[in-house]
Amino acid sequence: MLNSKQRAKLRGLAAKEDTIFQLGKEGITENFINAVDAALAARELIKFKVLENALLDRKAAAEEIAKATGSEVVTVIGTKIVLYRPAEKPVIQL
Repeated sequence: MLNSKQRAKLRGLAAKEDTIFQLGKEGITENFINAVDAALAARELIKFKVLENALLDRKAAAEEIAKATGSEVVTVIGTKIVLYRPAEKPVIQL
């Protein structure tokens, strides 16, 4: 569980990151979960966008993806979602 200082640090790091996925009208599929899982394993911190046509509640979608990938939701701002999962050998020091 992340505390507020850790979340703030991760939000700052995420501001510099590019969005690497878009969640669209197909919703949360197994392929999407697998791609997010692989990206978290490689990067630890990822940012993606929920498109307007997704018809999903962004916070609920973030929680569902986080649960499926074993990660934590750092923030949900507008259409952007940031997830964090530490690697076996963490690069990001909290």
